[in-house]
Amino acid sequence: MFTSRIGRRRLVAIAATAVVGLGALAACGDGGDDNEGSSGPVKLRFLSLAWQKESLQANKDLVAKWNADHPDIQIEYVQGDWNSVHDQLLTSFEGGDAPDIFQYEAAAIGEFSKQGYLADVSELISDDLKKQISQGVWDTVTFDGKVAGVPFLLESQVIIANKKMLDAAGIAVPPADGGWTWDEFQANARKLTGGGKYGVAWALKSPTNRVLNLSLNFDGKFFYDNGGRTEVRVGDAEKEVPQRIHDMIYVDKSASPEALGMSGTDALPGFFDGKYAMVPGSVSLRQQMVEQAPAGFEWVTLPPVKGTSANQAANPQTLSVSADSKYQKEAGQFLDFFLNPTNMAALAKGDWLVPTGEQANQELVKLTGGKQGWDVAADSAADLTNAPFQKADGYPEWKTKYATPALQQYFANKISIDELAAQLVEGGKQVLR
Repeated sequence: MFTSRIGRRRLVAIAATAVVGLGALAACGDGGDDNEGSSGPVKLRFLSLAWQKESLQANKDLVAKWNADHPDIQIEYVQGDWNSVHDQLLTSFEGGDAPDIFQYEAAAIGEFSKQGYLADVSELISDDLKKQISQGVWDTVTFDGKVAGVPFLLESQVIIANKKMLDAAGIAVPPADGGWTWDEFQANARKLTGGGKYGVAWALKSPTNRVLNLSLNFDGKFFYDNGGRTEVRVGDAEKEVPQRIHDMIYVDKSASPEALGMSGTDALPGFFDGKYAMVPGSVSLRQQMVEQAPAGFEWVTLPPVKGTSANQAANPQTLSVSADSKYQKEAGQFLDFFLNPTNMAALAKGDWLVPTGEQANQELVKLTGGKQGWDVAADSAADLTNAPFQKADGYPEWKTKYATPALQQYFANKISIDELAAQLVEGGKQVLR
């Protein structure tokens, strides 16, 4: 959840869930030393960041089922909040009172792992669970040879399209496993443009993650190791995606310039009105389609586009175990249960995301009949992998101070592609280590 989904989720979660303060977290269970010397059951605290109604219910139901079946190992469900969890966890780690198990995301747990706060979950979970998840996804949670969490939910970039407009232009919907190439995508966008309507709305209010993510289609890495020091390089592969998006706006004029300052959800009113035929965005955007599309509006989910590959960056949601937990073995047993294929499929469905497990994907498609784009969502998991920028120290600062302003200038047609490249490289020199 590595694009606007994380930001939207954090904002909504403020209102949707109660913020758990440090005092509440400390008082919420009898994990750790409180169990020692006791004849009662082992008790572990599980800090969950679920916030959507269906996802919340799925989490709580699974914890209740585990507790009913394991009277000797009891899980206390603690409701967390995406907006405050980072500082909350850091404080609890430093204070020696971290939850035994907690939910977060791959891009954020690296610092905790490097500081020694997290257990190596590869030593705690079953081989069956390990085999369900691809190595590329495991790489996103591996730091200095230690697996800092179990990745379980993914977010891919797809295209939501107006089915009636595709039909009118004679454009066939590709199968779930057969997305268009970038050339085909651009050609179809041109076919869908005219009469005051645009083929595409590129919502690029926050462009950096999306550009770096999609640049993996052409093996554009941006971040390279130079003798132990990370540096930014912008060659032909890195220029490919921003140049294509720029050309759609200013050369083909098949992409709406007014969408540049929008988020994915901001573009939906125009999409529903037929102003835009296609909206690239997160796979989770399908939820807004189900909940907000007008009656009779026909929409379809198109697979991710392809360059030399369909690769995209994976920033999965994760479940980690505290290194200070006295019951790491029992925590691993709970993770095996919580993330078995059937349960992982239910968790993904509740969050409108993609399960990392191969069998969970199959079960999710079976559960949903592949409708509402679930077939496309499940198939996209195979192309999600580790990206260089995800583990680069200094990336957040580079993104905020240099990349986002430079990309916004470029997409506003105020600087050239070479000037964009120069700014990105210079920014890397200033902040990367």
